[in-house]
Amino acid sequence: MAYIITLSGMLGSGKSTIGNMLAQRLGFEFYSTGNVQRQIAKRYGVTTLELNEMCKTNPEIDKEIDSVFMDLPLTGKNYIVDSRMAFHFIPSSFKVKLNVDCQVAAKRIMNDTARQGEQKYANIEESVQALISRRQLEVERFKKIYQVDIDNEYNFDYVLDTTHHTPDELCDKILARFEKFKHQLEIEKKLETYMPIE
Repeated sequence: MAYIITLSGMLGSGKSTIGNMLAQRLGFEFYSTGNVQRQIAKRYGVTTLELNEMCKTNPEIDKEIDSVFMDLPLTGKNYIVDSRMAFHFIPSSFKVKLNVDCQVAAKRIMNDTARQGEQKYANIEESVQALISRRQLEVERFKKIYQVDIDNEYNFDYVLDTTHHTPDELCDKILARFEKFKHQLEIEKKLETYMPIE
């Protein structure tokens, strides 16, 4: 059986770092739609925040972003997917939401030299405001397009705060809960197998 773990959460919550670590530990492929967004933003010559603004009036951009991973379950491969909407498009996945304090998220982003194409900020306060604005735009857009609230924690199998934990600690927590998830799936499949036909 192939498994997919989807990681959702605001920018700076650690999705990419944790996703890569989980992929290495499990031997799964890592897929990040954040990279897709940055590539599309670069193509348009805009920042990712500006791309989110463009998405409000151009749903084709969202469809382009979403289409790249919607068919992942059909491949039969194991994936770790870093995407704010993957939990919705891959309902069979183990759905994880990562929360984080905005100040901590802003510091992580400002110190992340790998974020090419991202807008640069003069200070933490400016970065925090940009994070909040971007998240509000995303929440509003996904509610409008998909009727889904990406901040509703009932959509997820596991929710945890990354503010005061190391990536290793967070991976340990996720993997422990993932084992329970797999065990539950195995039980459900056995029940389906032995269910009498009426």
